[in-house]
Amino acid sequence: MRRIAVISALPLLAAVVLAGCGGSSSTSSAAPAVSVSGDFGKAPAVNIPAQKASSKLTVKTLVHGSGQALARTDAFVGNYAIYLWSGTSHKLLQSTFKTGGNPTLFSGSLLPGLETALVGQKMGSRVLAVIPPKQGFGARGDAQAGIKGTDTLVFVVDMLKDFAGNASAAGQQVSTGGSGLPTVAAGAAGTAPAIKVPGGNPPANLTTKVLIKGTGPAVAGGNTVVVQYVGAIWRDGTQFDSSWKRSQPFGFTIGASPSQVIAGWDKGLAGQTVGSRVMLVIPPADGYGKAGSPQAHIKPTDTLVFVVDILGAFGATHA
Repeated sequence: MRRIAVISALPLLAAVVLAGCGGSSSTSSAAPAVSVSGDFGKAPAVNIPAQKASSKLTVKTLVHGSGQALARTDAFVGNYAIYLWSGTSHKLLQSTFKTGGNPTLFSGSLLPGLETALVGQKMGSRVLAVIPPKQGFGARGDAQAGIKGTDTLVFVVDMLKDFAGNASAAGQQVSTGGSGLPTVAAGAAGTAPAIKVPGGNPPANLTTKVLIKGTGPAVAGGNTVVVQYVGAIWRDGTQFDSSWKRSQPFGFTIGASPSQVIAGWDKGLAGQTVGSRVMLVIPPADGYGKAGSPQAHIKPTDTLVFVVDILGAFGATHA
């Protein structure tokens, strides 16, 4: 949902994980030179030797989970630590374990070496992946992330929960909208709902309507929230974005500073329960404001309509 996210720096994980092109590689059968200790869910202690890394991809399942196996088209929520191994030295680039344990959604195209390491692993697993440049960013590296073309990446990933690309809300239907608000018709299983905008002016204020009521925990500030969504413009009913169309659930931190999504999402989804489908009617002040979004054909005066399925919420109090 980057189209409706406010402009802010993506976390390093997004740069490292999502920037890779497709491909495959073999996994080394040799014991990895990198060693890891610590329990699943807690910060790992990673020992990287003071020597040059091997040119082969090394993968080791440190903790074997018993949950759903990750399919190639799935997304999943996980905690991670990323180390840069450069020559005979190394440094920690980023870790969700070090920032309060707030996990991240892995979605979209992965670095080839990381895809090889994670696809087929079961939820509840801790996986070590030592990724040489040819299975990472290649000879060009990634200057923005500070990664040279000769650098090896070391990932330790705790896999928490996976989500199919067509995942949807799982609660009880309580409304289809209407009464001056858009009506929402559920599509076929695994497809986006259809939004029909009524005639007349939209509400002047942010309006939230629960369409399907989930029985999961309530979304709280600071949670990593995983959703599917479709967005439309009230003015003409045009659909301008859909995670279902991409078969990629979207993840963000609700109430983050700076915000990762438009204000109407932060305000309208807080307190809603996991498993719910929620309609948000968002006036310009809580959407794109005076700038609009020319790329999405959203004018500064446009009210937006989103239907959001809340698939999961993760953080200090959610699992």
